[in-house]
Amino acid sequence: MKEVALVYATMSGNTEFAADFIEEGLLKKGVSVKKTDVLDADSDDILSYENIAIGVYTWGDGDVPDDALDFYEDMEETDLSGKQFLLFGTGDTAYADFCGAVDRFEEMINEQGGTVVIAPLKIEESPEGQEITDTVNHGAAFGDKIS
Repeated sequence: MKEVALVYATMSGNTEFAADFIEEGLLKKGVSVKKTDVLDADSDDILSYENIAIGVYTWGDGDVPDDALDFYEDMEETDLSGKQFLLFGTGDTAYADFCGAVDRFEEMINEQGGTVVIAPLKIEESPEGQEITDTVNHGAAFGDKIS
């Protein structure tokens, strides 16, 4: 059975809401999901998975939020070769670096040898309307591509 560790950072609840839809898409594909708030996550446990979905909101001008920094730094020190990732995030287009934290994660994952399987999903504030369907479909697409 395919398994995914789904870890997310949320402050206002927007990214957790998006994580719920990512999980829904994965479950539709028969994928087993371990969903964890980054504040409760054990990075060794999360990084033991071959398939990892990461949701993060962006703080300030494109920064990784403080509550996700420890997890980010643990990943930065880990060989991610052979690991497959899905990235998604929430942000505000009022900032020049919209969902910049997602970009920071993608750059770091690539540098550490991991593979971002599909293009990251960036969501304005909280998924609504068609964005809900897109978010579910994003999870399902990841479920189709992973081993």
